[in-house]
Amino acid sequence: MPTVAPTRLRTDLRNVAIIAHVDHGKTTLVDAMLRQSGAVSGRSEVDRVLDSGDLEREKGITILAKNTAVTRSTPDGPVTINVVDTPGHADFGGEVERGLSMVDGVLLLVDASEGPLPQTRFVLRKALAAHLPVVLVVNKVDRPDARITTVVDETHDLLLDLATDLEGLEADTAAAVLDMPVIYASARAGRASLTRPQDGEMPDVEDLTPLFDVILTHVPPPAGDAEAPLQAHVTNLDASTFLGRIALCRVRAGRLHKGQTVAWCREDGSIRPVKITELLRTVGLERVPAASAKAGDLIAIAGIAEITIGDTLADIDDPRPLARITVDEPVIAMTIGINTSPLAGRGGGRKLTARLVRNRLDAELVGNVSIRVSPTESPDTWEVQGRGELALAILVETMRREGFELTVGKPQVVTRIVEGTLHEPFEHLTVDVPEEYVGAVTQLLAGRKGRTEQLGATSGDGWVRLEFTVPSRGLIGFRTEFLTITRGTGVVHHVFDGYRPWVGELRTRRSGSLVADRSGAVTGYALTQLGDRGAFFVEPGAAVYAGMVVGENPRAEDLDLNICRERKLTNVRSSSGEELERLARPRTLGLEEALEFCASDECVEVAPDVVRVRKVILDATQRGRQRARDRVARGSSTSIQ
Repeated sequence: MPTVAPTRLRTDLRNVAIIAHVDHGKTTLVDAMLRQSGAVSGRSEVDRVLDSGDLEREKGITILAKNTAVTRSTPDGPVTINVVDTPGHADFGGEVERGLSMVDGVLLLVDASEGPLPQTRFVLRKALAAHLPVVLVVNKVDRPDARITTVVDETHDLLLDLATDLEGLEADTAAAVLDMPVIYASARAGRASLTRPQDGEMPDVEDLTPLFDVILTHVPPPAGDAEAPLQAHVTNLDASTFLGRIALCRVRAGRLHKGQTVAWCREDGSIRPVKITELLRTVGLERVPAASAKAGDLIAIAGIAEITIGDTLADIDDPRPLARITVDEPVIAMTIGINTSPLAGRGGGRKLTARLVRNRLDAELVGNVSIRVSPTESPDTWEVQGRGELALAILVETMRREGFELTVGKPQVVTRIVEGTLHEPFEHLTVDVPEEYVGAVTQLLAGRKGRTEQLGATSGDGWVRLEFTVPSRGLIGFRTEFLTITRGTGVVHHVFDGYRPWVGELRTRRSGSLVADRSGAVTGYALTQLGDRGAFFVEPGAAVYAGMVVGENPRAEDLDLNICRERKLTNVRSSSGEELERLARPRTLGLEEALEFCASDECVEVAPDVVRVRKVILDATQRGRQRARDRVARGSSTSIQ
């Protein structure tokens, strides 16, 4: 469809996104920008104000892209800077892609010690593909282990690599990227400078003024003709108790007024007239009513109950739909269905039916363009595909907190057939570990079909950075084992690296499961007698059922056991009297740990009050028959090959 060529610049406006790897300081920098611009002067404290969700604050990561606005005074008048805070984790790449569609430039934040990491590459690639100018912000320059010069060089190398790798990125654009300004900052202290710190000491600067100045000079004003036919692109959704569904838009061309009737261009190609009942713009952290908006503005509108991401609001007399927002395809899938365990309805949940689960998944599709939902052979179970384990785990955890009881299957990879050959997704993995664990980590990844790409030199503090290419299947359940062998000291990050031919069967879990063979309540006596069998997940008094996984067997096979056995009382006493029973503390599995622990024949029971691992087939006899059939099928497949 035709689009309006931008002909005018909004010199009173800048739209910029902050992109970075996880925990490199994006949200902290936004806090400082809000504080120093006076946007939050009425608040007693400012701490990660854009991480408004409970899960975002608990996990310390940004999950949903959000925008705010600050105002700076210039000789030519006040300039509004719309700032979009994007997630740093590649699993939420759909949020990054939508955020970049709203802006005209990006601030690339890089930790002064860690340097560019896999997610840095992911988000930067998206920015360069959109031909957005980049401002490099080296954050945390006051860290005692800062490697400022090296990190700047590594980032330039990454930029050059991406600029030459991306098709359509012209040579002059690549040169402009490499000529980007560099800001040295401490977001926590609220200070920034154009001068490189010496010996960990920042120059004599008191605030973020140099950063604001660079944004005003390097990020171009939004382009668009305010007199052309209206084009407003829906990039995100929100909801209000009073206004209903709210669509967040960028006005690409024309003007928009409260009460105006516009053409709503939908995904199916249909065009309907609708009325804008409410028009809002962002000031600081608040949305305030506005009478109108024009090309370049980021706004929120209400009054269209079924509007979705990617729709266009256009001129009623000359509708010109914009291209819909596209995101990368999902690579990880899991099944989500109603709770089918014998203890269903006893986990504190209020939403138990298939209809409620289906409606909730449909509602997620409206605001989350990164996932896919499709039916399965079971009428009360659906396959949900996403960008990674974390994104799907966040969805399940959100539903759990909303009162759902669910059965969640083990994460699986989404495969493709390319030229008649089966392909699977691969990840680029970066690992930072103390030198003494290099051998153990390399051996662990070799067993998961990982290939070493780079072995970094030992740093002054004894740490080594390793880079691998590994099948996505090999990383399911990897984090727990990795933290165990590195005694909790290792740091691991990974990002999607494309599809490659299937590498064969992987065995990512060396241990088996301890499985309850009957229903009842766990007894301390049984735990004492079975203490040498492995590590348990339950404590005395907990309700169990046949087929529920109650612990981990150090050996590879599963072991059925009676964990409800009671002590028989007699009138005979031992000469030493009653012995004191001492029980090991049970190992508690959270949702993410349970999903990692799952074997191929297991699933996770998720309820507001409890998370349990269970066998898909609860009856032990039927499980044995299924294992026999699987062995026969594998043998037949091997003989055919």
